Amino acid sequence: MTAASADRVALVTGASRGIGAHIVQALAGAGWTVVGLSRSGQVADGAQGVACDVTDADAVDRAVRQVVDEFGRIDLLVNNAGLIETEQPLWDADVDEWWQVMVTNVKGPFLLMRAVVPHMLSAGGGRVINLNSGSGTRESDVLTAYHASKSALARLTGGVALAGAQHGVHAFDLAPGVVESDMTHSMKLHQGRTEWTDPEDVKALVLAIADGELDGFSGRFVRAGTDELDVLRRRSAEGMGEGERMLRLRPWGAGDPLSG
Repeated sequence: MTAASADRVALVTGASRGIGAHIVQALAGAGWTVVGLSRSGQVADGAQGVACDVTDADAVDRAVRQVVDEFGRIDLLVNNAGLIETEQPLWDADVDEWWQVMVTNVKGPFLLMRAVVPHMLSAGGGRVINLNSGSGTRESDVLTAYHASKSALARLTGGVALAGAQHGVHAFDLAPGVVESDMTHSMKLHQGRTEWTDPEDVKALVLAIADGELDGFSGRFVRAGTDELDVLRRRSAEGMGEGERMLRLRPWGAGDPLSG
């Protein structure tokens, strides 16, 4: 597909394997022009590869400029690149490994959104999908960096959704469930697991968001393998209440001074 015929352009990070490869294939199959970022520049079939360290601000800016210069636009950003640390209590954690998870999972999406969203604003709108996790909604005794990073990512998603709403920019947290991959196989948590989230469920949610079918969930969580797409479409059209599918403090009851 040439730049002149690129009607819809998606930029996907972590596009070489795993969930990123599934997302690339889904978007390309639906007719999107897909550019994939990875450290090596190698990406799944269906995407044009660009070498980029998503934690390097200059590298991210160069990669985004390259995409915009070639195709003239970026309509969809999928922040998929991520890391997980060795499973152990916080006090046993390696400092550098722990912090690298935060850098990759939080700074990376921040840099991509910071570079891409201005182009969406200029174009009159766009969508961002951040690959989040149910881990971001709860604590862990052995994965403190990963859980903290996903909680922080939800705040970035919400901030972009709020600031971008009047400009047609929407942002979503998509929890992919537990898709079979190198990462999930490496985790003690999933040793012996026999049931996995079907990648087709992830693909279906990505395409629905990309097509604008779930804009009512901007700033909120959706989860592959649990959410039914028809229900999400209906709830999106009806509108969501304050705090629904968002990270919020739960007061102990009406008498809690924080309840207001």
